Formats: sequence, C-alpha cells, structure tokens
Amino acid sequence: MDSQDKGASPIKGFLTYFYGNFVVLLLGFIQTPLLTRILATDEYGKTGMFETAVTVIYIFAVLGLDQAYIRYYYEKDIDRVVLLKRCLLPALCIVTVLSLVYIMISESANDFLFGATGRDVVALVVIYTFISVLERFFFLDVRMQQNGVLYSNINIIEKILSILTIIAAFFMLGNDYRVGLYALAVPWGCTTAFLIIRFLVRHRSYRPDGQAFIPSYRELLSYGVPFITVLLMEWALSSCDRIALRSFTDFDELGIYDAGMKIVILLITFKNTFIAYWSPVAMERFESGNDEENKVFFRRAYDTVVFLCVTGAVFLILARKLIVLLLGASYRSAESVIPFLTLMPIYAIMFEITVQSIKYTKNGRYLNIASIAALAANIAGNMLLVPVFGGTGAAVTTGVSYIIYFIMGTVFSERCIKIGYRYGKTALYTILLIAYCTEASFVNDTLTDTLCGIILIAVVMIMDRKVVKEGIVLCRKYLRKVK
Repeated sequence: MDSQDKGASPIKGFLTYFYGNFVVLLLGFIQTPLLTRILATDEYGKTGMFETAVTVIYIFAVLGLDQAYIRYYYEKDIDRVVLLKRCLLPALCIVTVLSLVYIMISESANDFLFGATGRDVVALVVIYTFISVLERFFFLDVRMQQNGVLYSNINIIEKILSILTIIAAFFMLGNDYRVGLYALAVPWGCTTAFLIIRFLVRHRSYRPDGQAFIPSYRELLSYGVPFITVLLMEWALSSCDRIALRSFTDFDELGIYDAGMKIVILLITFKNTFIAYWSPVAMERFESGNDEENKVFFRRAYDTVVFLCVTGAVFLILARKLIVLLLGASYRSAESVIPFLTLMPIYAIMFEITVQSIKYTKNGRYLNIASIAALAANIAGNMLLVPVFGGTGAAVTTGVSYIIYFIMGTVFSERCIKIGYRYGKTALYTILLIAYCTEASFVNDTLTDTLCGIILIAVVMIMDRKVVKEGIVLCRKYLRKVK
C-alpha cells in the first residue's frame, strides 16, 4: 500500500498494521511469563535498566534525523534514497563516537545499571545501540511506504525469534539478566539485517536523479536537532520511574514494576502500532492542502482512537488480576502498578494525533515546553511518591505526567493548526479514568473494580455512539466479504 486512501476511514489503514501486533500481543503472553518464571525479580529489573541505557545513547546518535526523514519524505520530487542516506550517515558516525565513550566508562556505568559488569554486557549495549539506529531508519522506510502487511509480519517474526532466544539463552545462562538482554538484541539484529538487505535489493539499480529535490545536511539537521531535546525529555519521562526505583528501593521492586509495565503491553502495542501508521499518514494529509477535509479526517481519527484507548484501558485494568497469575507468585504485587501505567500509552497515542500540527509547522519549541512541564511533574512525583509507595507511586507519577504532556502539547498544537477536537469529552474521560485507577490501585476490591469498570465503559459507549456505530458497520462489511 503506497499511500493512504484519501476517503478511507482512519480505522482501515490502521488494521493492516495492527493485525501483526495483535499476534505479537498474543506471543507476548508467552514471552513475558517465560521471562518472569525464568528470572527472579531482581534479575528481571536489570533488563529494564538496559533499555534505559541504550535509549539515551540512541537519542543523541539519531540527532532527530528520523523526524526529518518523516517530514521530507512526501515533499514533491524528493529523492528518497538519498534522503535516507543523508539522514542515516550522521547518525552512524555519532553512535560510533558515543559507543567509544560508553566503553571507556562502562565499568562504573554498568555497576549502577546492573550491579555487575562484563565484556558481553558491554558488547550487547554497543551492538544493540547500532542495531537500534539502523532499525529505526530502515523500518521507517517500510512505515513511510505505508506497507502495513510487511510491518506486521516483521514484528511477528521478531517476537517469535525473541521467544526462541529466551529459551536458548536460559539453557546457557540460567537465572541471569543477560537472558533478557540477548532476547532484545538477537531478534532485532536478525530483522534489521533483513530490512537492510531488502532495501539494497530494491534499489540495486538505483541512479541518482539530478533533477530531484535533495535537502541539504544543514536543512535536515536544522529540522531534526531540536527533536533531541524532545526525545531526551521523553526518555527522561519514561525512565525517571526506573531510576527513582533503582535509587530509593531495590532490583526486586524494579522487577515487579517492569513486570507491570510488560502487562500493559496491549496498550503499548497499540501505541507503537498507531504511531507507525499515523506519522506518515498525517504528513501526507497535511501535504495534500485540503484544510477542511483534513480537519474532518483528524477529528474522526481522534474520536476513534480515544474510544479504543479508553475502553482498552478499562478492560486491561479489569483483567489484570488474571494476567498477573501468569507471571508467577513473586510478581503478584504488580497488579497495583498496572492501573496508572495504562494512562501512559493511551495519552501518548492521543498526543501523537494532536502533535502532528506542531511537527508539520516546524514549531519544535512547543514540544520542548510540553516535555519540560511533564518532566518537572515526573521528577517531583517520583521524589515524593516512590519512597512511600514504591512501584505504585512511580506508576501514579508516570500516568499523571503523560496527562500533563498531552494537555500541554494539545494546547500548543491548536495554536499551530486549529483542528477543533472534542476536548470536553476528553476531560470527562480523564477525570473518570483517574478516579478508576485510584480505586483499582489503592482499594483493589474485585467487586468495586468490576462495577466501576462497567459504568465507565457504559459512559464511553454512550458518549461515542457514532464511533461504535461506524465500527459495527465496518465489521458487517468485512463479514460479508468473508462470506
């Protein structure tokens, strides 16, 4: 699929991306319990610190050029092959330098992150960082083609390889956090190698077009570099909880928290899938220049996603007690961190819709302000709540911080391009969700949980009855095609 059908429902294109991640979700219910039953809580907590370390290196390496690639991909007469090369080359140079710096300080860095060090750990951090940079750009090429089928199939293969790697690494290492590290690096390395080979084969006869538009390095960097601050703030926003838990508690509490984070994989999967689908579609829509049609499309997409996010969060909170049983006895307390953690992916998705106005108009400073406000709230919340409530306090802080992030970003986005989203409905859902998450985290009574969840779903169904009706119509059309 090379472009989004201009008249299509926002749901249709998304489904080609989501079907694969739905399978990934099901495989995740094998992978996560497999890891939690193999690894003790302290060992499992160390794998989360690995992702935290790699992400900060990746942010500085990419220089925001992935965002520049998205922004210029649909420009008229653009040479997309040269565009990818120009965005990728500086990132590879930077990641080489940063990896050397990490190697020099690896002993002290690994002691804080993992409470241990070793040559294979250093190698895994460096290799995984290189893989993450390469994967970002070559997978982005698939996303920008809006090839949802390939995107989904690669995700499925990566998850299957991850499960196989866990089993193989366990037989070699046993109860060791490096099992989780290998499960991240090996599958991603395999799928990234495939993406690189696919790109080279597709463009083996490529010759540069002298008439094509090619942005200069200076132009790409001037657009991309401001995103370093945004990405760094987002990294801090998603990592302060782990750092606070590492500082104020221990690896056991961190492991339980990370297990709770893995349980919200349903919504995180939905978030990642939606972002993969939405960014190229939004840029293509803005480039089309039909303002009124675009506003209708964006409002429709926003209403659909809000409905799916809120109902998905409620169902996950209701089902958390059953899901926790899969993790093992030592992870039972994870059920108290799940409710507020569900707010993180759903408000990140909603933010991803509204924030496109800021990205398209190149007003990156607004993203910086929103990130700083959310980060300040996150740091303050973790300092106050983690020493008292542990992982539950970190979850509360994370959920509330993402709400602040969404509110700030949305206010600024309307200044850039006024779409006219239904914010009154969103405010009501936010109040109800916070109340429900508070009850589920601190009261934790099954009967009360169920009653509150049913009431909240009923409210959403009534408020978004148009979205429900559209979903029913689409399902009927699909069933008729199947018959």
